[in-house]
Amino acid sequence: MKIKTAKDEYLEKAANLTSEETERLLSRMGGKLPRRLDKEKLTQLEAVAIQLEIEDEQLNEWREKMHAIKSKN
Repeated sequence: MKIKTAKDEYLEKAANLTSEETERLLSRMGGKLPRRLDKEKLTQLEAVAIQLEIEDEQLNEWREKMHAIKSKN
């Protein structure tokens, strides 16, 4: 799951977050994303947008796994 640039849809979502929501997302960043933000290769808005997209993808993967588990039972 490599996301190098923020999609417009997620930039818009990120721009509408409260400062507390933004802070929570920033605290969950992993991988190379914090370093890219640190080295000013990304704006905070871009980093938050990318984190939102990553979390959406992870949520969808989790839902698929849970559906598969429930289907087996």
